[in-house]
This record gives sequence, C-alpha cells and structure tokens, in this order.
Amino acid sequence: MQRKPAIHHRGNPRALVRATCTPLASIFGSGFLVMVPILAGAVGTYAVLAMTLVCALAYCVGAVIRFNIRFAEPVLAKDPPESTLTFERSSDLALVLAYVISVSLYLHILSAFVLGSLHLDTPFNEDLLTTAVIVLIVTIGITRGLNGLAAMEGLALAVTLLIIVLLIGGFALYDLHAWRSPAGLQFFKAKPHSVWEILTIVAGTLIVVQGFETTRYLGDSFEAGTRIRASRLSQLISTGVYLVFIAVALPLVHTLNGKYGDNSLIHLAAAASSLLVVPLVIAAAMSQFSAAVADTLAATGNLEEVTHHQLKPRFATVLVGGGAIALTWTADTLQIVALASRAFAFYYLLQCLVAISVSQSTRQRLFFTLIAIALGFITVFAVPAS
Repeated sequence: MQRKPAIHHRGNPRALVRATCTPLASIFGSGFLVMVPILAGAVGTYAVLAMTLVCALAYCVGAVIRFNIRFAEPVLAKDPPESTLTFERSSDLALVLAYVISVSLYLHILSAFVLGSLHLDTPFNEDLLTTAVIVLIVTIGITRGLNGLAAMEGLALAVTLLIIVLLIGGFALYDLHAWRSPAGLQFFKAKPHSVWEILTIVAGTLIVVQGFETTRYLGDSFEAGTRIRASRLSQLISTGVYLVFIAVALPLVHTLNGKYGDNSLIHLAAAASSLLVVPLVIAAAMSQFSAAVADTLAATGNLEEVTHHQLKPRFATVLVGGGAIALTWTADTLQIVALASRAFAFYYLLQCLVAISVSQSTRQRLFFTLIAIALGFITVFAVPAS
C-alpha cells in the first residue's frame, strides 16, 4: 500500500498527540468494557497476570507493525518483491474481514450496555438493536458519508478515559472500605479450567488490546517516526491503565455470583456506586458507536484499495454492513470477541510474514517467526469465554 507525503513532521508534540489518539481510541474501544468478566471467569484472581501476558504479546506484535512502518513501507512504495506484495495485499483483505467482525462486536457491546441498563438485555433485543444501529450507519454512509461521524473519535476517547478514571476511583474506594471492614476484601473462586482451556480462552482476548495497528495506515497525515512513537505510546498507556483497572476491579467480582456476561461491568459499577452506572452506559454507547463508524470507514477504504477503486464506496459500505448484520444474528458477544481475536491474529500473522520478507537480520526473522507461531495458535485455537 503506497503512502503519500506526510503532513506532520517528527518532533511536533501536537502531531504525536493526534497520532496517538487514533490507536488509543481503538484499543480502549471495547477492551475495558468486557475484559474483567472474561478474564475473571477464565483465570480468577490471576486476571492481572493473564492481562500482563496478553499486553506483552500485543507489544511484541506492535513491534512487528512498527518495523513494517519503518522498513516495509519504503519497499512497498517502490518495486517490492512478489512475496512482500502478496503478504501485504493478503493482510489488507484479512483486515477487512477483521473490521467487519469488529463492527458487529462494538455494536453488540453497545446494545448489551444500553439494554442492560434498562433491564431489557435479551439475546433477541440485543441482536435487534445492533442491527438497527448498523442499518443507521450504513444509511448515513450511503447518503451523507461517515467522515462527519468519524469526528466523534476524539470526544469518545475523552469520555471513555474519563469514565475509566471514575471507575478506577470508585473501585479503589470500594476496595479500601472493604479492606478496612471486619470481613476484609472478598475474592471469588473461578470455575475450574484445564491449562488448555485457559490458554484458548485467554487467546480469545487479543481483541481487547487491538488497535495499535491503525498507525500503519496514517501515512497520509503523519510521517513514519511519529506513527512509530504513537503506536508505542498508545500501547504503554493502555497497558498501564488496563492492569490498574483489573487490579482494582477484582475485589468486586464476587458480587457477580459467578455470572460473567458481556455487560457485567454495569453490575460491578453499581456495586461500587450507583452514580457510576449512567456515565458508564453513556461512555459505552459513545465509544462503541464511534469505533464502529471508524472500522466501517477503514473496511470500506481497504475494500476500495484492494479492488483498485473498482468497488464504489457506497457498495462497499453495504457489504460491510451486510456482513456485520449476518454475524450479529449468528453469534453472541463473547463468541464475536473470540472470532474478532482470531481474525486480527491472522492479520497480524500476515504482517509478520511481511516483516520476515523484508528483514535482513536472522535474529529479527527468528523473533517475527516466534510471534507468528503465537498468532497462528490464536487464529486456530482461540475460543469464547463460557
């Protein structure tokens, strides 16, 4: 995929902030809403350790993306080897599929939180509301275009970060009061799982840290150095926030009584303070809608490039929306989480092959190969949390 000359130059702090907002918004898009119940149900009180391992793998994958920004993009912009071009084009197609799945995921989560706050969260109602929102996005995309809605990204990120800070504060106060009480902190017992079950369930959570790869496609606005730093910074910030978030949330998980659903965070927020519920639902709705719009735009853009602009934007939007609707009615939220993780793992695997094809170092190729093997495991074996 060729890149146009960048607009912003390295050393511009504003450019770095702007470039960091896009991957950060994508990473926080759905992760903080679903990761606590999924990891708690899989590994219990080892959730922080599991999240650390997921973030460590994601950081290694991010290193692959950053390598490709620095070394693969110049090769692709000139006269690339056939293998490099094939892997890159294949990854573009894989990314379209991953984005279609993520659109369905984001709006499934939106529906779960909105309906959960109204005590109307049945599977049929969630599928119906998800479909309605997808139809709305497609209609706006066909008639007016989605670029106007995409401007919500910055506001959605700000609201999401604010509610995360409020939740961390609320959970921390709950933990402090519980620790000082005669009963002390209460922890839950996770359902028994084999090592294989734990590995495959945790493998299905890769989607919660997905988003750093968006810097790979911001070459029209930012030069390579800025995008590399933005990718790294977004991963470091999100890792720190996620680990703290899970740590302070764990002492409240026993209030779920072993029932881990896609909107369980609502119940955790209510256990800490009823004042947190409404802001959480608003943040969930805004962040998921904004993320779905962004991924619809990204998917249609990739479809246009893959088809050499033979496919018109309107028809591409219909294809993306149709695929998301079809998935909505065939899988629940946790199943889509695992499916999205597998789809993005496959895309990242192909990016590893791109990196291997342009690398001149045996040590680097070995590193990329090991990461590709881990991603291959996720692609094949990741399963939804039960």
